[in-house]
Order: sequence, then C-alpha cells, then structure tokens
Amino acid sequence: MPELERVAMENQEQASGKTRYFLRFTSGQRYLHAVLFTTFLGLAATGLPLRFSESVWARAFARGVGGFGAILFFHKLCAAVLTLAFLIHVKDIFTRKLVNREKGIFWGPTSMVANWKDARDLIGHFKWFLGLGPRPRFERYAYWEKFDYWAVFWGMVVIGFSGYAMWFAPFFARFLPGWALNAVLVIHSEEGLLAILFIFSIHFVNTHLRPDSFPMDMVIFTGVESEEEFKAKRPMEYERLVREGKLEKRLAEAPGSWQINFSRVVGYTAIVIGMVLLVLTLTAYFG
Repeated sequence: MPELERVAMENQEQASGKTRYFLRFTSGQRYLHAVLFTTFLGLAATGLPLRFSESVWARAFARGVGGFGAILFFHKLCAAVLTLAFLIHVKDIFTRKLVNREKGIFWGPTSMVANWKDARDLIGHFKWFLGLGPRPRFERYAYWEKFDYWAVFWGMVVIGFSGYAMWFAPFFARFLPGWALNAVLVIHSEEGLLAILFIFSIHFVNTHLRPDSFPMDMVIFTGVESEEEFKAKRPMEYERLVREGKLEKRLAEAPGSWQINFSRVVGYTAIVIGMVLLVLTLTAYFG
C-alpha cells in the first residue's frame, strides 16, 4: 500500500505539473543557524586580525575600525551571543527529551547522534568515489552533517572555555596554575584557526559546492526543498515517511521569489566573506 501511495502521489504531481515542497528546517532552527553563522563570521573576522596582528591587512583593518581594542570588543560580543545561542539550543534539546518525551533525539533515524549506519555510509562513500560500489542512501542526516553538528559542541567546549579563561583571567587564576593560562592562549588561537579553516573549506564545499547542491544549497535559508531534491539527497528518509504515512504532514509552501533572492544574497555574502578570510589566513600563516 505505501508503494501504491508513493506512485499515486508522483503521478498526481506529474499530472498537475506542480512541484511539491517539504519542510526540512523549522523557522526556529533557521534563525538559530543564522545567529550561528553570523557570529562565527564575526569571530573569524575579528579573531584573525588579533591572531595575525603583524600582517599588513590586519593593521589596515584595525585602523579602519578604531584599533585592536575595538576588534577585541566585537570579538567578545560575538562570543557572548554565540554562547547564548548554544545554551538555548542545548536547553531546547533536553526540554524536548525530558519534558516533551520526544523520541528519536538521542538515537534512531532522525537523531544527530552517530550510529553504525554512518560508519557504513562513510566507507561506502569512499568506495563510491573510487568506483567500487553504489552511492550510499542517506537518512535524515548524513554522516558529514553530524560531524559538522558535533564540531560546534567541541568548539564551544575547547575554544569557548579557553576564550573565557583569557577574558576572565583573574577569576580562572584562582584555581588554574600559571602554565594553564599560558596554554589556553595557544589552544584558543590554534583551535580557532582550525575551526576557521574547516568551516571555510570543508563545510562550505560539502554544503554548497558539491555537484548536487552547486552553487548553493538554500534549504537552511528557506527551510523547504523540492520533492525531487528530497528523494535524491535523502531517499531513505523519504521512503520511511511514505511507509509511515507521514509524508503529507511535511508538505510546505513553495518559497517565494523574495525569499529565494534574499537567501542568495545572504548565502553568497557569507561564502564570499569566508573565502576572503580563508585566503587572508593562508597568506598570513604561510607568508
């Protein structure tokens, strides 16, 4: 019966000539992501001049914004906003699990927690790259999306703690030895640099520049994707929803032209800024 339902829906879509759209991200998730990437760009744009303060471009940037003191102020501001957004997200996760008793948060096909299927998909992907097997069929989240997600938690713990340890050094000096405060400076600098290089290269390529998303995957901005995209990128999730009779509940309105244009402006701006910062980072690091 589910198979007949799927065929009937596809025939109906083809007959009407109208593309159906399905919800992937809620407005709350999109807003939180907007805060995340905005503050991360801000942290990168202010952290790199502090890291490479002797570079010509860093000194020019500092002169343009009122000095390195102003850069440090905006760096701390972005850090505080990002921390607040992170805590809101963590609170939302535990509220959904402990209060609302929502299933599938920490395990299952809709969870961001890695499982054995992700390991098999990773191996299968390498085989597919080498022409040794078929392309893996993904569920709601692919293994690299889960890696990106948990990288934020790693960054908040390592980069965040080291940053706050430097910000509030007199407080942390009460229970941390002097060598630890010196170490956090190195940790914050190098881990922050690693995060910038990862986001502006690996994450941008995986999300926007791979063939099935090029030149940009706008689902994180619009929240919806076409049925064709849905079936091509996450066939296992699509088939599961059909099987469970939940596919129709995910139907959504097609994004308006203003929403698409706005998403393109925001997305391309973020990518351009990221690429410029990546080039400046590599130039300063190896120069």
